[in-house]
Amino acid sequence: MSVDEEKSVKKIVKKTKKKTKKKPSKKTRSLVIVESPAKAKTINKILGRGYKVMASMGHLIDLPASKMGIDFENDFKPEYRVIKGRKKNLNALKKEAKASKAVFLAADPDREGEAICWHLKNEFVKDSENIFRVSFEEITEKAVKEAFENPCGIDENKVNAQQARRVLDRIMGYSLSPLLWKKITRGLSAGRVQSVALKLIVDRENEIRNFKPEEFWSIEAVLKKFDEAVKDPKDAESFTAKLVKYKEVKIEVTEKKTSDEILAELEQQDFIVKDVSYKDKKSYPRSPYTTSFLQQDAFNKINFSVSKTMRVAQSLYEGVEIGEGGGVGLITYMRTDSVRISDESQKEVRRYITSKYGNEYCPAVPPEYKAKKRAQEAHEAIRPTLPLRHPSSVSKYLSPDEYKLYNLIWKRFVASQMTNAIYSMLSVNIDAGDYRFKAGGGQLKFDGFLRVYKEDGLKETETPHIPSLAPEEKLNLEKLLPEQHFTKPPPRFTDASLVRTLEEKGIGRPSTYAPIIRTVVSRNYVKRNGRSLLPSELGELVHNLLIEHFSDIVNEEFTAKMEDELDTVEEGTEHWVKVVNDFYVPFSKRLEEAKKKMDTMKKIVIETNEKCEKCGRMMIIKWGRRGKFLSCAGFPECRNSKSITTGIKCPEEGCDGELIERKSSRGAFFGCSKFPDCTYTSRTLPKSEDADTENPNGAVEEE
Repeated sequence: MSVDEEKSVKKIVKKTKKKTKKKPSKKTRSLVIVESPAKAKTINKILGRGYKVMASMGHLIDLPASKMGIDFENDFKPEYRVIKGRKKNLNALKKEAKASKAVFLAADPDREGEAICWHLKNEFVKDSENIFRVSFEEITEKAVKEAFENPCGIDENKVNAQQARRVLDRIMGYSLSPLLWKKITRGLSAGRVQSVALKLIVDRENEIRNFKPEEFWSIEAVLKKFDEAVKDPKDAESFTAKLVKYKEVKIEVTEKKTSDEILAELEQQDFIVKDVSYKDKKSYPRSPYTTSFLQQDAFNKINFSVSKTMRVAQSLYEGVEIGEGGGVGLITYMRTDSVRISDESQKEVRRYITSKYGNEYCPAVPPEYKAKKRAQEAHEAIRPTLPLRHPSSVSKYLSPDEYKLYNLIWKRFVASQMTNAIYSMLSVNIDAGDYRFKAGGGQLKFDGFLRVYKEDGLKETETPHIPSLAPEEKLNLEKLLPEQHFTKPPPRFTDASLVRTLEEKGIGRPSTYAPIIRTVVSRNYVKRNGRSLLPSELGELVHNLLIEHFSDIVNEEFTAKMEDELDTVEEGTEHWVKVVNDFYVPFSKRLEEAKKKMDTMKKIVIETNEKCEKCGRMMIIKWGRRGKFLSCAGFPECRNSKSITTGIKCPEEGCDGELIERKSSRGAFFGCSKFPDCTYTSRTLPKSEDADTENPNGAVEEE
């Protein structure tokens, strides 16, 4: 929006206000439209009687669900329709807009929010000429009122970026999904981003399957400092050093024979202190939260799934009733890849740090954090709104989940603006002939930013005690500790590690990480096993077929490139039609080839020895949207079907059933095949070889 256009918008707003003062009108209120009722309630209290705040409940206008809805002959023009079941809501908004002196579109400050505003403006244009866009990063009285004093127009570049993304996803989804229905079974889906997320999970599982552990050995020496003042040598101080080099070269011991040879040599050597060094090491605070960092920390520290993190963050952003102060947003907008914070928030947090902890905890120069490539720096990082409300001061107004997440965000923000922590590090090199051992440890010298986390009872890392040593000092060898190890396969993805990988590879945006994981799990392509994400048999089948025929599209590099191109559309340097066309031309060719060449799994019949209990014919294995299942060979005359058991006996005493994987609104679980006679259920398979080793006692807390 140009400077001239902005001035023009402000003139219209002033003109509207003057008309209201001079000439009374029936149109006494302005309409404000947001996405959710919670957000509407908070903003309504801030603006007061002169405004009526209504919720659109998200998108009202979109592509039709029943067809592709794209005019390929006319520059991919979208055929927008009112979403089924949303007409009544739209009419209510239009009616109110017509009766209002002005309309303020206040959807979220991102592409989706801008698109919602654009669609609404197009619907209202016949009813009202005074339509304005207001945008704010936090729902506080100051931020909201400032936004309404400085309204703007719709950002067409953001709208075009959203439109390009929507069209790309529709083309890919509505082309590949029917193909999978035809080749495998109905109810499957594929997508520009979800298929790449599935690829990452399947590729990792293949790495684990193909991994061959390699043997290696470590050797440690338990050494004693002999002190003449100690009467009994047994009372002398001992410590452990690790073998690291042989003749100044890093040593790698790969078999027991070599380890035994080294042990024999070491037993004949004198252990002499080579050098002792002390140095300070700085530990730096991390930046305020971006969406992905918040999702990762919430998963690792408070056991929230990515979806739950975003749901709870949404409630903190949209507003919480804080006593007599009414509703207020406690955090800034939670979908962001920016690490920037406002000057005002930085000044306030520095005042807080100085008054709470002292000058030594507030750096002379505020820290600067580097944003990732193409981060939307117009946004802020996720931080508590002003004034800073300590978690303890608002805890009674928050649910347990809201408190946990707010506490996480508050402490990360405050810590990010504090001084570095400093450790005093001790390093000791010890020679035993041609072999070099190393011992060391660290002690916290100044806690710096760690001070804020100590309030939660954070314990300092325990470091090994090493006695006072001097160069050339001879040590007594108490014993040698050889230990056999084997290399481990890479860990399976968790919510946190998948989000981190998606961001590192430039796949998706802050708003898409949670829906991506939710989609692959709900489609039964991926299963949760404790905290880990495992591909299902169905997920691997879908992945393999897509990779075979669309390998240059369903991959990380291509998807990341598409994200970059969507960013250039938002920046106004690329036209959205060109971006879509560059994708569609090669994709449509591959699609036609795949329709002819892709294997049809429906035609593959796997026979079993089990007879149908209803008609006596044999049962066969077929593919369904939840994976393989048993079906009567006489289908459709006989429609008997059932799940394939895991082969694991039901643990319930006296039951001869087997466990079957089932699905509920709360996720996957295992139930007895004799249900309803036996009601045994479990989240995990008893004695399962795939039991999660990272968190064997519990799953991630879901929504």
